[in-house]
Amino acid sequence: MDRREHWQNVYTQRSPLEVSWYQREPTTSLNLIEAAGATAEAGIIDVGGGASTLVDHLLGRGYTDLTVLDLAGSALATAAERLGEHGEVVDWLEADVTAWQPARTFDLWHDRAVFHFLVDPTDRARYRAAAEAALPTGAHLIIATFAPEGPEKCSGLPVARYDAPSLATELGEGFHRLESRHEIHQTPGGAEQAFGFHLFQRV
Repeated sequence: MDRREHWQNVYTQRSPLEVSWYQREPTTSLNLIEAAGATAEAGIIDVGGGASTLVDHLLGRGYTDLTVLDLAGSALATAAERLGEHGEVVDWLEADVTAWQPARTFDLWHDRAVFHFLVDPTDRARYRAAAEAALPTGAHLIIATFAPEGPEKCSGLPVARYDAPSLATELGEGFHRLESRHEIHQTPGGAEQAFGFHLFQRV
């Protein structure tokens, strides 16, 4: 089963409210977007956003230039249906970020749970290349991954876990880390997962 098929199956077989990464309110992500100084007109892309509620909250806060990228079209369809006419202003992109070539640039890139699934160094290099192409100097990058004490697997797949220094090393000299925050996420099933949220700036 390839990556796209795996995630399509996840979202067709389970409710978005049941997946382990579901958050009713993505507080840490919203706080870091605010910390990055993103204005209402800022171009924001949520990579791996799927059926996440982040886009709902951003629309509610007046953001007008939003893109959600995910390789599972079923997840994007769920989010678009949930938002109804409000979602018509969102650019929904069905794509694998490791094979994606951005057609525009953004002020802020947000990724809560894609990067830690990239256990192949080639995939991480392709992800980094996409981020570098999408973000001009001065733009911001927010990545959340499982922390070192977090799970070793998620949704049946192995993950790579990071602390702030190891993630900064992985992203390379094109990004400067501004701050990091730790979060204990409680899954809908009641399990606790340790995450690190990291804010970088393109240099």
